[in-house]
Order: sequence, then structure tokens, then C-alpha cells
Amino acid sequence: MKMNVLICDDSGFARRQMARCIPDQWEVEISFARHGQEALEMIRAGKADLMFLDLNMPILDGYQTMQIIKEQDLPTMVIVVSGDVQPEARKRILALGALDFISKPIDNIKLTEILNQYGIYSGAATSSQNQSLEIISEDDRLDAYREMANVAMGRAGEQLAKLLNEFIELPIPNVNIIESSELRMAVFEIQQNDFVSAVSQGFISAGINGEALVIFNETNFENLVKLLRYKQQKVNEQLEIEALMDVSNILISACLNALSKQLNVHFSQNHPIILGRHCDLSNLLERNISRWNKVLAIEIGYSIENQDINFDLLLLFPDKSSKTMFDRLISLNE
Repeated sequence: MKMNVLICDDSGFARRQMARCIPDQWEVEISFARHGQEALEMIRAGKADLMFLDLNMPILDGYQTMQIIKEQDLPTMVIVVSGDVQPEARKRILALGALDFISKPIDNIKLTEILNQYGIYSGAATSSQNQSLEIISEDDRLDAYREMANVAMGRAGEQLAKLLNEFIELPIPNVNIIESSELRMAVFEIQQNDFVSAVSQGFISAGINGEALVIFNETNFENLVKLLRYKQQKVNEQLEIEALMDVSNILISACLNALSKQLNVHFSQNHPIILGRHCDLSNLLERNISRWNKVLAIEIGYSIENQDINFDLLLLFPDKSSKTMFDRLISLNE
């Protein structure tokens, strides 16, 4: 008798990746959902004996979906598959009733071990090639970039959580290909305050280069300094700069490390610099990337739970680099 398997993820690229990891010998009927609301409807329709569930999704995220499954005692087993690898994320989702947690990108052997552990599947770790990763539209292309950024975002969030001993709230990455002249409009939503502080760091690899910027929306530096547990707690200019650099180093290094693993490249990083403190963001960015015509812009808004602290990581790739990166991503996943 076939098992009904539901893959719930807002990314079509991630859904196809997950489907390709399903062992060939496992007799299953696979269905897909783009967010928690669709998943709940399919569970109630009997299409989810087992569900692979993402955490960061629109409409209903993974936590909200698990809460409803628990409250209504809906008939499904859940294995969470997420780029958010914070220990606290795992703890919270298991407390809501998930069987287990697998980090993205999927490891076929790890998946099979978990399925064997719970008596769901007892065969070998052979992956299916029935799901194509063919990219047929610009939206598909952006979706692939977004999923790549989602994994990188999660690794950076994990490192930041360890540094600050706090839970980091992670968004759905905002990904666009834009003309550099359009950058002012593209970053309008990032600049929630009149002035910001920003740290920049360039990076380069074979055929891929770019710039990472960490943008602080006039964050509460006093609280940030407390979380960083510096010996000196009184905020002055020097300590503010040190806090900016420490947080930026964690976010940028962890993100680039995760990107390098997904693309099988090694990034060399320039020394980080303070682009500006308490200045206008759009003018600052226009000056900084005016040398590029078209850019892939990946924006990730991090916030610290129960703290008045937030900052954005902006990854910028010139058009030629983004195309090289995309080609590598697809070839390594085929």
C-alpha cells in the first residue's frame, strides 16, 4: 500500500529538491503544498500520512501549522526540513509534535536514517530523478536564488544566536534582479528610520564576486552591547563600532560559508569597512554600487526575539556573477 507523502515548502525549487531525495524503492504518492494553509487542507483530505514541512513560509509558517496539527490532533507524521538550524528552532518544533528535524540542503543518507529510525521506510538511500529541476521562467530563477539564500540565512542566524544567546527571527529572503539605478526604490522598505549605520565587505571567487552589507536601522546599541557581553557596557563611539563589526562579521562570514558549500566554491573576503554611521541608506548604496549596471539583490531582515534590535543583510551580485552562480547551483543539483 502506497504511503501519502506531502511536501510543504513555499519554494518550488525546494519542493523539487525534496522530491528527488525520496528513495526510488519507496512506494509513495507525493503531493505538494506551498504553505501551511494548503498543507492543512491536504492533511484533512487524507493526502499526508507523512509531511515534510518547511518553517519559513507565507500565510501559515511551519510553527503555526504544527500548532494547529497539535491542537486539532490531525492525522499526520511530520518531519521538519528547514534552513533555520538554530537549536531553539529544533527544540520548539519537536515540542509541537514533529518527529524529527532535517537541515537544508537535504542529505539523502540522513533522510533515510530518520525514515528507518521511525519504521517509515526500511530500504536503501537511493534518490529519485523523477522531479526535474528545469528552470523555465524568471520567477523560477528567482525562486532558486531565494532557496539558496534561505539556507545561507539559516546558517548565519544560527551563528548569531550562539553569539547573543538569543532566538533570531528569520524572514523569507527578498530576492530581486534590478538595475543599479533602481536601488533607491528597492531598499525603501529596509530603511525604517531616517538614518542607518552600515558595514560593507567585498568577496570574490572563481567567476563570482559581490558585496555584502549589514545595515543597522539605528538599532538600540545599548541593548546590543549588553547581549554581546563586553566588559565595558557604557556605549561610546568605539564600542558602537566594535558591536557593528562583530555582528557584521558573524552574519557575512556564516552566509558566505553556506553559499560556498552550496556552490562548491571558496570565497575570499576583503577587510570589512564602516560605510557610514547615522547616514541616509539609499544615497550610501547608490555611491557604493554605481559601478554595476544590473545586480542580483538578496535582502534578509534579521531581528532578535523580544528585543528592539534589527538589522538587514544585503548581498549584491553583478549580473555576470549571478548567472555564473545560478549555473553552478543547477549543475550541482542535477
